[in-house]
Amino acid sequence: MADKIKIFAVVGPTASGKSALALRFAERYGGELISCDSMQVYRRMDIGTAKPTAKEQATVKHHMIDIVEPTESFSCADYVSLADRAIRDVHARGKLPIVCGGTGLYLDALIRGQDFTPAIADDTLRAELLEFARVRGAQALHDELLRVDPQSAEAIHPNNVKRVARALEIYRLSGVTKTEIDRRSQIGEPRFDARVMGLHYSDREELYRRIDTRVDQMLSDGLEAETRALRDEGVFEKNTTAAQAIGYKELLGYIEGRDTLDRAVETLKMATRRYAKRQVTWFSGKDYVTNVDVCSKDGKKTFEEIVNIASELFFN
Repeated sequence: MADKIKIFAVVGPTASGKSALALRFAERYGGELISCDSMQVYRRMDIGTAKPTAKEQATVKHHMIDIVEPTESFSCADYVSLADRAIRDVHARGKLPIVCGGTGLYLDALIRGQDFTPAIADDTLRAELLEFARVRGAQALHDELLRVDPQSAEAIHPNNVKRVARALEIYRLSGVTKTEIDRRSQIGEPRFDARVMGLHYSDREELYRRIDTRVDQMLSDGLEAETRALRDEGVFEKNTTAAQAIGYKELLGYIEGRDTLDRAVETLKMATRRYAKRQVTWFSGKDYVTNVDVCSKDGKKTFEEIVNIASELFFN
C-alpha cells in the first residue's frame, strides 16, 4: 500500500452522525470531504438528501455534491470516475481526502478498484483519434499505442482501428494504460490505502430516535415545498432514481392526495429505518470496514471520544 494514496472514510447508516464526524476530522487534520451519497450528486435535492449546510460547505470544501441536474442519469461508474479524480486532486494539493456517505455500492467500487472503463470516454477525443488514423494511416495510430501501451498494441492488430483508438482514449483520459486497468480489474487491486470507519449502534432504538428526529427536522426545514418544486419541474417523471429516493416518494403520496400527511410521515420514518437496516447489513459484511460502536456500556460515547477513535484508526 506504500504507493497508494491514503484516505479516510466514514460510513454507516443514515442519521448515524457520519457527516459531523467527517467534518470534525477534516477540520482537525486539514482535509476535504468527498461525498459518497447517490442522491447528493443532484442539484436542488437538498433537504431530502440531508446535504451539508451552506455553513458546513464553507467551513470545509466538499466534493461530489450538486454536480448533475436531477433530470439526468448518474451511475456508479460515473461516481467512481469523478470521485477518483477528486481524491487525486485533494491529495495533490496536500490535503487529506475524506470520503463520507452511506451508499455502500459506490464506496465498494471506489476503493476496491473495479474496472469502470466505460466511464472513461470522450466522443470528441475518439473522433480525433479516428481522424488521425484516416489521414496518417492505421499503422501510425498503432505506433502511438505501441509507444504508451506496448502490451495492448501487441494484442490489437493495427487494422482494428476502433480498438486501437479506444485503448489510446483510455490512456489519454485516465493517465493509466488499458493494460494496467485490465490487470487491476483481474486481481481486484485496491485503488487507495483506505482506512474505513463504520458507525455502529448496538442500541438500535437510539439510531431510530435519531432517524425520527432527522425526518421531523427535514419537514420543518421545508421538505414538502422542495418535493413540490421538484415535481413541478418534472424531475420525478424524467428520473426514476430520483422518484424512488426516500423522502420524496413518501411525500408525493400526500401531495398528490393519495395519503394523509401523518401517514406519509410515518411511512417515511419506517422506510428510513428499513434503509438503515440494509446499510448496517452491507457495511457489517465488508472486511475493510472497522465498525465502532457509538454506544458504550455506560451509554452513548461522547463525540470527542469517537473523533479520537477515528484518529487512532487512521494514524496507527
